[in-house]
Amino acid sequence: MNNFEVIALELGITPQHAENIEKLINEGCTIPFIARYRKELTGSCDDQTLRVFADRLNYLRNLDKRKEEVTKLITEQDKMTDEIKEKIEKANTLTELEDIYRPFRPKRETRATKAIAKGLQPLADIILAQKLKEGNPLEIAKDYVNNAEDEKKRVSTPEEALQGALDIIAEIISDDADVRKQLRKFMQDTAEIQTTLKEAENFKTYEMYDGRKEPIKSIKSHRVLAINRGEKEKCLKVDIIANHDRCIQIVEKKFLKAESIFTEVMKATIVDSFDRLIMPSLDTELRNELTDVANEQAIKMFKVNLKPLLMQPPLKHKTILGFDPGYRTGCKLAVIDENGKVLDKGVVYATPPQNKIEESERIILNMIDKYKIDCISIGNGTASKESEIFIANLIKKAHRPVSYMVVSEAGASVYSASKLAAEEFPEYDVTTRSAVSIARRMQDPLAELIKIDVKSIGVGQYQQDMPPKRLTEVLDGVVEDCVNSVGVDLNTASPSLLSKVSGLNSSIAKNVVKYREDNGAFKSRTELKKVSKLGDKAFEQCAGFLRITNGKNILDNTAVHPESYPATEKLLKYFGMTDEDVKNGNVSHLPELIAEKGSAKVAKEIGIGEPTLNDIVTELLKPGRDIRDSLPKPNLRTDVMSINDLQPGMVLTGTVRNVIDFGAFVDIAVHQDGLVHISQICDQYIKHPSEVLSVGQVVKVKVLSVDLEKNRIALTMKNIEEE
Repeated sequence: MNNFEVIALELGITPQHAENIEKLINEGCTIPFIARYRKELTGSCDDQTLRVFADRLNYLRNLDKRKEEVTKLITEQDKMTDEIKEKIEKANTLTELEDIYRPFRPKRETRATKAIAKGLQPLADIILAQKLKEGNPLEIAKDYVNNAEDEKKRVSTPEEALQGALDIIAEIISDDADVRKQLRKFMQDTAEIQTTLKEAENFKTYEMYDGRKEPIKSIKSHRVLAINRGEKEKCLKVDIIANHDRCIQIVEKKFLKAESIFTEVMKATIVDSFDRLIMPSLDTELRNELTDVANEQAIKMFKVNLKPLLMQPPLKHKTILGFDPGYRTGCKLAVIDENGKVLDKGVVYATPPQNKIEESERIILNMIDKYKIDCISIGNGTASKESEIFIANLIKKAHRPVSYMVVSEAGASVYSASKLAAEEFPEYDVTTRSAVSIARRMQDPLAELIKIDVKSIGVGQYQQDMPPKRLTEVLDGVVEDCVNSVGVDLNTASPSLLSKVSGLNSSIAKNVVKYREDNGAFKSRTELKKVSKLGDKAFEQCAGFLRITNGKNILDNTAVHPESYPATEKLLKYFGMTDEDVKNGNVSHLPELIAEKGSAKVAKEIGIGEPTLNDIVTELLKPGRDIRDSLPKPNLRTDVMSINDLQPGMVLTGTVRNVIDFGAFVDIAVHQDGLVHISQICDQYIKHPSEVLSVGQVVKVKVLSVDLEKNRIALTMKNIEEE
């Protein structure tokens, strides 16, 4: 079965669509391009399905490559048989394949290899056959005693000969692929992970894990990661506990034959093999497997949280003041216009120890009047609470309506000290750059957050413990999908934003900006072909995701791909319309006209598929649309509360800041996010909080309890409407 056929079965798509997807990937097409512009070939698979397909395809290709390597290595040892070859071909996982190769893998010096060097393999074969019914194992072992001059080949006693043979058998048992597979499955189903608390500097963090046992088949991923961290910090001792007797029985079923003079030594050797060789190995394998699954779940949660964070609606046509809180060094200010251009900067000392409240108010109120500031974006780091109280009081004195929002400044310091920030704002110091970033995060989260290493954004759990390569790969995919689903203004986008567009990289993105600087704004998408190093393939991949407002062709400000321009013109002509009708919004009745004719018929007559026809019509109805505009707007504030103001039963409006396996943290404007446990999200059963909640979502919550000592707030989303 071909790889695409295997994936087709797993994902429930047709083999033809799966084959097409593989071909498109092989041709160098990006996931956003395939998802948007090759729907007829893929059966309209979305970007998530396509990424799962690509991941699985990569795994199967690595498996195929490893099968070739293993086959070659075993063949070179002249040990390949038809049976081994068949097992290799049927192996469905890398683990299964490595089990097959295990007996043939070059080994470091072991007790078994030493015994083989002493010529004890024939004795091991006799014992393993278990055919002798009479005699004594030591009597038989006498025949293998020798007085070789080479100490490594010398066997001095029958006991030494017998033990050496048993060491060889122990390793044979340990290397048996079938036994390992059965034991692994048995332990996956029945074993437990046990944790014991050790005395350490921060052992109290892990008190809940002292003497804890949990089935490995059902342990939650976040607990696996917590246990791993506790073990790494030398606070926890971790063991896999299995039913020893049952494990021994599994091995005996394969290696213990009819009663013979070797029965007792074989039983002892089976126990030795399991305890000394198999169990430590499977322990490591099972722990690694648990960690891999937990890592994937944590990465998935990061992915789930990152997308809504990046896709938060921009605050368009607003002038914003970025307010980066601080104590000793003051609070840094940066004013940006509706396009993100910096208009002014400054610093005030509105927090301890200076507490220059009146002076700070005067400076900011002047800025509000001078630049007609609409919103203030406050970073949520050090001195954020004091800053929020100051701003909430200040805006009451302003001569114009001003609201504020506390935004996450995770990664802002990393960005402000980065090479990218230095290139963007060479004239500013790191503190001013940070204030600009905080303002822009409120104005256009997507355009600003893509400049930051996504691992630093802070909407996951245990991200610092994740495999960096895998985490980056997945999160970069989320960024790529978000950027391309929104589209990018070709004439205003920064190089960092352009580099996330399908088909472009950092080098080409810089060339696009240089061309723009040298030749003025792009007038059409086809002009992209004049950009250095932007060839036909790159143009095909990127053109549909780049927008030009007020260009020569209205379609350049839509997600319609240039390859579909002729079909679009044919569609308009088919119904007696022109580009001017599109510009003037006179095509609202187009869907009805198509429905009357039949979409299948219209698509066929203009030479495209129905999915592409539907996409074209959607774009013609709203040229220049931003899909984020239809999402709930951010929760702007004009007043502030303290955790001391909270009382059980209070109903508040909050913003979801992080979704995790056991619940969600909600910002209710008291500088301490409250936890809505998964059991308090809704009345019906849900497997995961992400089924109901997403980062940036504005929700109604009720206070269940407040623990001032531990600074914890418990919230619920249940039974609010009725009250």
